[in-house]
Amino acid sequence: MPWCESCDRYLSPNSVSVVGSCPGCGERVTDADGVPARSQKVPWHFWVFAGAAVVYLSWRLIQGLWMLVA
Repeated sequence: MPWCESCDRYLSPNSVSVVGSCPGCGERVTDADGVPARSQKVPWHFWVFAGAAVVYLSWRLIQGLWMLVA
């Protein structure tokens, strides 16, 4: 659980910024055991969805261009 020393409070893991700083004061956040908090990674299934969306939209673009030519 991320802990901010200057704010003296626990933070939700999702509220910690990507670089591991507190959203309120901007100081570096540590875990309860004193280790600096790690940033949250983007889940792998997001990239699967993003890739599928790119493939789908590319196909729709090709279909649209095909209709203009034909």
